[in-house]
Amino acid sequence: MKIRMISHSGRYPQYETPGSAGMDIRAWLDEPVVIPPGKRALIPTGLFMEIPAGYEVQLRARSGLAVRHGICLANGIGTVDSDYRGEVKVALINLGEEDFTVEDGDRIAQMVVCGYVQAEVEPAETLSRSERGSGGFGSTGV
Repeated sequence: MKIRMISHSGRYPQYETPGSAGMDIRAWLDEPVVIPPGKRALIPTGLFMEIPAGYEVQLRARSGLAVRHGICLANGIGTVDSDYRGEVKVALINLGEEDFTVEDGDRIAQMVVCGYVQAEVEPAETLSRSERGSGGFGSTGV
């Protein structure tokens, strides 16, 4: 996967441990961004990617930021498609109780490279039966 970087940090995304599934990505800011409780901010990373066909990059929250400060991704998990060539930006939301400041170079999210299959949609009037049927939202027990 090719990555072009224009950020100040000079630090490409990297796996922090040998068993890491995600690479940490950093903020690229000219000045700090303060995110008040309940508010969102779109944080640039200075990264541009050429993701191989059949793959996506999933942007995910960093667990430490989520637990310690309530900082999550506003869209849950973000997807960067293989045909997107613009700058990767991260939509953060502050679910905490205090202002949160993002500084240039802060690790703000992690990215996981995942393969995918594009399904063919087949219009249908009926669907086959299954043992589960339409049960959902806790229907299989506690």
